[in-house]
Amino acid sequence: MKRSGVLLLFPLAVLLSGCDFVVLAPAGDVAVQQRDLLVISTLLMLLIIVPVMALTVFFAWRYRQSSTKAPYTPDWDHSTKLELVIWAAPLLIIICLGALTWLGTHLLDPYRRIDRIEAGQPVTQGHKPLRVEVVALDWKWLFIYPDYGIASVNELAAPVNQPIDFRITSSTVMNSFYVPALAGQIYAMPGMETKLHAVINRPGTYTGFSANYSGAGFSGMRFAFHGLSDQAFGEWVTQSKSAQATLSRETYLALERPSENEPVRHYASVDPDLYGAILNLCVERGKMCMNEMMSIDAKGGLGLAGVRNTLPLQYDKLARRGAVFGNDPSYVASICTAEEAAAAARAARNDDDSGWPLRDLSPLRGVGLLAPGAGSRRADAGAPSLGLLRFDL
Repeated sequence: MKRSGVLLLFPLAVLLSGCDFVVLAPAGDVAVQQRDLLVISTLLMLLIIVPVMALTVFFAWRYRQSSTKAPYTPDWDHSTKLELVIWAAPLLIIICLGALTWLGTHLLDPYRRIDRIEAGQPVTQGHKPLRVEVVALDWKWLFIYPDYGIASVNELAAPVNQPIDFRITSSTVMNSFYVPALAGQIYAMPGMETKLHAVINRPGTYTGFSANYSGAGFSGMRFAFHGLSDQAFGEWVTQSKSAQATLSRETYLALERPSENEPVRHYASVDPDLYGAILNLCVERGKMCMNEMMSIDAKGGLGLAGVRNTLPLQYDKLARRGAVFGNDPSYVASICTAEEAAAAARAARNDDDSGWPLRDLSPLRGVGLLAPGAGSRRADAGAPSLGLLRFDL
């Protein structure tokens, strides 16, 4: 019987041998502190759970129906000592858990710069942070190093014991940036930027992935994170700079298209404005950026007449992803009067006989626009109303 019991445990041991306990044995100080918080919280809760489970078995056995030794006291209904233990012990545990959670929430805030490399080694002025701009694509990861002017796909590297400042966004749908050995997961969302500050303390190659389901290629959305010495990281940067490819806006638009199981690749140079354009959803040249649109809104907007024209400015991810439904990509090219818009439409149909002079159709950049009522043209009651000239691609 004992031998058969051991044989039954053998398959369980085989299954557990494939488990990766990287969360409990991380290589980064932030992940170590998160691990410690998890372990301490678990132990505090076990101080209540274990005695309760043990007493449940004890009472069930001591006061079983066949027992003749257990005292029978049908009139008992209160014990001050027992009430004190029942209420005081959980209350103290809750206070301790609350204090730990409050401290951990503030000290391990991903937006907060780290103040130590590891226990006993504070961050000094000599520790210059490594800036990394992270873009979640379908279905791959793009990492841009603005200080070095390089980029990589599905490969991330950082020096050991050097703070890392991540700026994270997404091209289309929500993802989650997660390197268990480094720090906790942080969401990547289109049109928004999240942050993560971390440090890697041991050399090695660690796995990173998306922890948020994002479609067909989600399972292959993994990357390698290399913790390197300063010399090895310098060699990695040199190797990236020797690559033939460059990451321009046009290259990025081709890279952005959905693809699965992409191999590692490097870019020797990167458009310095690319990440800002990705974040503001205006990689296509001439497209109004989200922050420019917000600037126009902050100055009073374009009035009710502009609502219908600005509504299609929602990011055209459906058309970009090849969906059957959804409008074609469209964006504002310039601001014009209603008469000029009508003239432009007639000119497009080759039947323009008005001779109305068309305005310069250079891309609208949202700079130098007057607030409503500030310009002489706006102040004139007889002036034509402003509209938007929209181009559907």
